[in-house]
Amino acid sequence: MSGKDKLIRWLDEVGRKDLLQVGGKNAALGEMMNHLSSASLRVPGGFAITTEGYHLLLSKGRLDEYIFSELDRYHRGEQDLSRTGRNIRLRFKASALPDELTLAIIDAYRELGRRYGADQLSVAVRSSATAEDLPTASFAGQQETYLNVTNAHDLLNACLDCFASLFTDRAISYREERGFEHNKVALSVGVQKMVRSDLASSGVIFSLDTESGFDKVVLISAAWGLGENIVQGLVNPDEYYVFKPTLDDGRYRPILRRKIGEKEKKMVFATGEKGHTHAIPTTPEERSIPVLTDDEILQLARWTVLIERHFETPVDIEWAKDGIDGQLYIVQARPETVHSTRKRGRLKTFRLLDQGKILVQGRSVGQSIVASPVCKIDSPADIKFFREGAILVTAMTDPDWVPVMKKSSGIITDHGGRTCHAAIVSRELGIPAVVGTSNATEILQDDEVVTLCCAEGDTGNVYEGKLDFEVEEVSYADLPSTRTKLMMNIASPEAAFRCWELPNDGVGLARIEFIINDVVRAHPMALLKYDQLEDRKARAEIDELTRGYGDRSEFFVEKLAEGVATIASAFYPNPVIVRMSDFKSNEYANLIGGKQFEPYEENPMLGFRGASRYCDDRYREGFALECKAMKLVREEMGLNNVKLMIPFCRTLEEADKILRVMSEYGLTRGENGLEIYVMAEIPSNVLLADEFAERFDGFSIGSNDLTQLTLGIDRDSGLLMESFDERNEAVKRMIRMLLRTAKQKGAKVGICGQAPSDYPEFAEFLVREGIDSLSLNPDSIIQVRRRVARVEKELELSKEQGDASPATVS
Repeated sequence: MSGKDKLIRWLDEVGRKDLLQVGGKNAALGEMMNHLSSASLRVPGGFAITTEGYHLLLSKGRLDEYIFSELDRYHRGEQDLSRTGRNIRLRFKASALPDELTLAIIDAYRELGRRYGADQLSVAVRSSATAEDLPTASFAGQQETYLNVTNAHDLLNACLDCFASLFTDRAISYREERGFEHNKVALSVGVQKMVRSDLASSGVIFSLDTESGFDKVVLISAAWGLGENIVQGLVNPDEYYVFKPTLDDGRYRPILRRKIGEKEKKMVFATGEKGHTHAIPTTPEERSIPVLTDDEILQLARWTVLIERHFETPVDIEWAKDGIDGQLYIVQARPETVHSTRKRGRLKTFRLLDQGKILVQGRSVGQSIVASPVCKIDSPADIKFFREGAILVTAMTDPDWVPVMKKSSGIITDHGGRTCHAAIVSRELGIPAVVGTSNATEILQDDEVVTLCCAEGDTGNVYEGKLDFEVEEVSYADLPSTRTKLMMNIASPEAAFRCWELPNDGVGLARIEFIINDVVRAHPMALLKYDQLEDRKARAEIDELTRGYGDRSEFFVEKLAEGVATIASAFYPNPVIVRMSDFKSNEYANLIGGKQFEPYEENPMLGFRGASRYCDDRYREGFALECKAMKLVREEMGLNNVKLMIPFCRTLEEADKILRVMSEYGLTRGENGLEIYVMAEIPSNVLLADEFAERFDGFSIGSNDLTQLTLGIDRDSGLLMESFDERNEAVKRMIRMLLRTAKQKGAKVGICGQAPSDYPEFAEFLVREGIDSLSLNPDSIIQVRRRVARVEKELELSKEQGDASPATVS
């Protein structure tokens, strides 16, 4: 290898084997260019200034001795970290690049320009350390990057600045905490053709869910302009989830969820200032529309899966779209170092025991809870005022904040999404954070005691005062197996990802009411008959909700499908039984625009709900939208583990009619493996179980309604609550009757009511009577599993002793 070849390596000539020569970042880029370009993955071309160049600079400039004398002074306590890093960096910048290195860089830059047909090619200059982007330590954001460098003189200065950035305060601190010796870490510099994302968009991708570690999804963040806004948490970006297991099949387009962020500003290049950037406001249209098309989302997701498989580890990727050629590019890839290094098979759960006043809300990061005083810090210059153990409250963070973040018990920021700096670092530190609150620095007061809770789903809440909470740690290896299927009741799509590791057999009840009420918010008939809507306020709210949708009803279909798909993906390939909407008429009326399309009923609980509603002309078109959403989930996203369930089906005639209606809308029982269940919550379902079993694949007991209609007690009545009890013998006899008949007909029976979660003895009764499955609240599944296993063992012993008759528990 010639002297010049030792100093410069083209990226398409290097790979992982060259880590010590070109650093982690450049090695990964070269690896992708060499092995994944045949799959259409695009990486901007460029070259690496090797670590040989770094060592040549140290030698010619006699920097080694100075660096380690400064570090020695720091270790002896003669000067602080800030002064140590500043002195070393200034010494670097006062040095000149050796002549042979200068000539090698200029020659390579000119050659790169020739390859792209440009005399003064715009390039990005990135640091690439030999201890960077490792499976156990990412060193993300520790060294510097310089963008839109357009001439040889500026390139040489940028390279020198990159070498100096090996000794930023945060880089020195990070290496020492991770046990990397400074003299064994060197720096390479990557020079790549600039992707003009300032004219388009950019973002970050993770090959798993960053909060739960759920590894069957790709999470893409996207914003307009350069990517610094996302990393620094300056904007709330778009977020898209893609389901990996069905992505490879060309029949499916499994985009599970699209969250359109505010994207209030974008980072662009400053006019006339090469390499300098500034933030400008985005237009109203840019704030309201998605940054990426569906085709672009799927393309990035496919590339992410390719990269993850090649590197054999979850990955953290940076992408950019060029506003000139319109193409997508991967500009960085490194191992994800939080969830991929976490031990599986253990679960630490946090549960809030008190209710309190919510002060601010944002995106939750982590799944824990902390109560502590607030310490507000405006800038890194004020870090010395931070009180260890307090909850850090600030507008946003960047790598300079890491020392104070390590001393905090939790973090709250005004700005940022799931992939902002504060979110990434808090995950790595294992502390909870609530990001993107918009107003925490205004609302929260210094020294005020608050409870930061990230254990309630996707939304992180900050409560007034110190609230009680409990923590439990469980090893899955210690949990017994059961013959009875133990499924879960899930309403919130965000909660689904947090439950994926719990030992379970799927979802026995996915309630779509939560999705309709919290995400869709509008009555389906108000969307379908918008032109007839009389309520002006409702029309304005619908306009805001459905902005960007040509057909307002498609908003309902897409959002409902995304919510259901998110739940189904978390438990794939286990079955997920989705109950079609079971609002009462007064609850439907509370949806935006709903009052005009709903009747007034004295007793909505026993009125216009379930199967009779779906078949009625007053709602049938709305039900068609629900069916369209379910068809989209199963057939477009490939989540065929979704089963459907009809609530409140009073008669056999209704059963026949609703199955015909569903078939008209493309959901035919038995086609493409579709199973359709019916709720057993009306005495007629029990008394005619043999005939219902011929029409449906199984039953799911709704213990609340079955108790209500067996005992004649309105379950919402406060006056009679003491008499409302699922454990009443009349209710239990109903259940026994259903189980006996269903078994004779070969139909499955589960229960999705609240009783097994609330009453352990009721769960015992169901197991002894031979129920096929229990669907439980996630927070009770571990305790119930232990109890069910004990009952099953007792039944086995009883059979061995010759007593085959089932026992009962009163």
